Amino acid sequence: MSMPGGNKSSTSRHRYQPMSQINVTPFVDVMLVLLVVFMVAAPLLTVGVPIDLPSSKARALPENTKPLSITISKQGQLYLQDEPIKINQLVPRLQVIFAGRKDGRIYVNGDKSVDYGVVMKVLGLMNAAGFSRVALVTDTENR
Repeated sequence: MSMPGGNKSSTSRHRYQPMSQINVTPFVDVMLVLLVVFMVAAPLLTVGVPIDLPSSKARALPENTKPLSITISKQGQLYLQDEPIKINQLVPRLQVIFAGRKDGRIYVNGDKSVDYGVVMKVLGLMNAAGFSRVALVTDTENR
């Protein structure tokens, strides 16, 4: 005769079996949240001064290092990288940045509606200070 509860090993074996399937729901939830975060954050990573560049058929120059960028906005405001700067502070700041070496490349981004004289004044100041590797940035022209 067997007593109830006397054979514990046979009942416990059926009650606590390991699950043989992987629950991927938490993994999918995390991936969807990361996807949404990156979709929202990606457009914010392209910061800069909003300008309307003129078009050109010239090919892009290959560049190994990130060059220094000077931007002239539609209103004629001058920016060194993304920082506003006055035109009389431009050459001293460039001399400090390049510290005696004049071989660094400088890109000038000028809005296409800005006065040509303002762009030429900036280029003339840099040329007079000895900066000869200056390039004008344009958009590629759609053919």
